[in-house]
Amino acid sequence: MNPWKVLGLAGLAGVAAAGVIITREQRQRTQLAPEEIRARLQERLERARTTPTWGTVSEMAAVGSRDRGCRQTHDDAR
Repeated sequence: MNPWKVLGLAGLAGVAAAGVIITREQRQRTQLAPEEIRARLQERLERARTTPTWGTVSEMAAVGSRDRGCRQTHDDAR
């Protein structure tokens, strides 16, 4: 069998499988009650509040000032 045909059939199978997965997830979402959705969102919000992703504000300011200093030094070197 021609390798391009095999590749095309594999791609078609992948698209079909992705469609099945998306449809299944959508069906599960539509079956949730509004209270369940609200509870899940509140749980995710609480987890996001307790898990810092970027650090504190002072750490971010320190990184920003270091970056500005590097740019100025780089520009001065030209």
